[in-house]
Amino acid sequence: MPSFSLPPINDNPDGGWGPSSSNLPERFKFTDIPYAPYSKSDKLGRFADWNETTTDNRQTAVGAPSAQNTRAGGRRRDGAQAFGSGTASAFAYFHVEDESSFSLVDNKAAPPRRGGAFMRGRGNTRGGATYNTRGGAQRGGRGGVTANRTAQRGGRRGWRDWDKNTRTRESSVVISPSWSMIEEIEFNRLGKLRLDVDEPEDLDSYGRLFAYDKSYDRVTTKTERPLQLVDRIKYNTTTTEDPVIQQLASKNTATVYVTDVILSVLMCAPRSVYPWDIVIVREGNSLFFDKRDGGPFDTVTVNENASDPPQDPPPPNPNNPNEKAQEAPSINSATSLSLEATYINQNFGSQSVIENPPPPAVDFAHPNPFYGPDETEPLASCGYRYRVFDMSVTEDEDVRICVRTEVDAYTPGSGNPREGNGLVTIRALNEFDPRAQGAGGAPDWRTKLDSQRGAVVATEMKNNSCKLAKWTVQSVLAGAELMKIGYISRANPRDNTRHVILSATSVRPTDFAAQLNVSLANGWGIVRTVTDLCMKLPEGKYVLVKDPNRPVIRLYSTPPGTFTGEDEDGDGFDEEQVDSAA
Repeated sequence: MPSFSLPPINDNPDGGWGPSSSNLPERFKFTDIPYAPYSKSDKLGRFADWNETTTDNRQTAVGAPSAQNTRAGGRRRDGAQAFGSGTASAFAYFHVEDESSFSLVDNKAAPPRRGGAFMRGRGNTRGGATYNTRGGAQRGGRGGVTANRTAQRGGRRGWRDWDKNTRTRESSVVISPSWSMIEEIEFNRLGKLRLDVDEPEDLDSYGRLFAYDKSYDRVTTKTERPLQLVDRIKYNTTTTEDPVIQQLASKNTATVYVTDVILSVLMCAPRSVYPWDIVIVREGNSLFFDKRDGGPFDTVTVNENASDPPQDPPPPNPNNPNEKAQEAPSINSATSLSLEATYINQNFGSQSVIENPPPPAVDFAHPNPFYGPDETEPLASCGYRYRVFDMSVTEDEDVRICVRTEVDAYTPGSGNPREGNGLVTIRALNEFDPRAQGAGGAPDWRTKLDSQRGAVVATEMKNNSCKLAKWTVQSVLAGAELMKIGYISRANPRDNTRHVILSATSVRPTDFAAQLNVSLANGWGIVRTVTDLCMKLPEGKYVLVKDPNRPVIRLYSTPPGTFTGEDEDGDGFDEEQVDSAA
């Protein structure tokens, strides 16, 4: 039977791991070789790890703790001192000879990174995101730098940031010292108002409608059509000058009288950025909401809600006689773009209808109330529907509002338009220059409209939130089944006189209101609040003004002759003075 003798056990009285230097036998005492103590949690590294490199290009030492294992496998508490930390480099091997000719042959495929397959983007991939050198992050890895450049080019970020805070807009109307402010309401208060209104009552209809040309729905960027100049008359008469409303008011049909253009601005007031004003006249128990001729209600805004909207050049300083005369405004200024958008909307609405039958034109119950017997120019396709909405909260009160609504065409084969079937409103969005200041980062429509329409629509919903909301509210008030939206662009970005139609789409107003997050209940709550506020005041003339630089509306009491040219007390302003000041 073989014999077995127990070897001697050398205990370490210092409490460390392994024998102490004093208990080592003589033959194991290598005083010329450094000894690296290590902890139980440390893992022994590999003899040679070709996949792991350190910052100083040294291979992992034999028997030294691996950096990865020390970091992940040790599971030490933060702040705990590890045995041997800082001494593993004593066994490291330094490359002192030139090994540039040495190469490692490895036929194995490289393991995939965490987060998925290899990305093709520029920069380092971490979890599927590409971080480029310009500070932008792009999912998917490809196009990170391109997306960042596009944002800088389209949004013009960083350009004249020092001047943005100093730009102030002028009020749409001159506030006279004789006006007394009655109420000031912030937009955050308006956003909390709610009022549910039932279906309206149709009173009467006027005008003539043509059929919408469905061929425009098939237009693409490759089959674009030029926008034509169509000479047609379309009226935008204010409330008190409407003969139909005057007849209805004499019969006490409602409490409030307004047009859909004015009402939509009031219902979408929390989205507005540019200044506007509404003239309110109280006569007896009736309220009339009016607009001024040449005011903000006669034009269409462009990129009002963009982060850096288009700007008008500052007016010349009258106190500086040495200042040079102001140059002509740029075609991309706010005023020029507004006039251009108005021109586009009027011509696209007249061009996209069929005037020569078939299908025939549809005449409403009465002819156009604004077309006089001496007029010789042809009328544009337009129908007026006078409708009454009940804004009463309780059964005891009777607060009704009469609205003159407009429709632009009808869809053939959708029923009788005289009964409200197949009615259409036509609007147009316009592109001026994606690289100009105020473009709001909009993509190039000619390259993105057919393939990425959703991105184009999302950008327009962001930059023109107020304008699209007003169009949607007008379509809902008129009872239109469809709203046609055309996409019109300049034939040349430097020429604002020639345009082409790139596409046209159809949306249902109620569905589009949900996409825009437009609450009609909130809009009716705003209208009812302003109505109650004015009905508590004595008879007279008032002005509701949107502050040009703050989200606030103010109600002023004005002299009776304001905006009429009479100016009996010398305190009012006639329309020419107001327009020149605005």
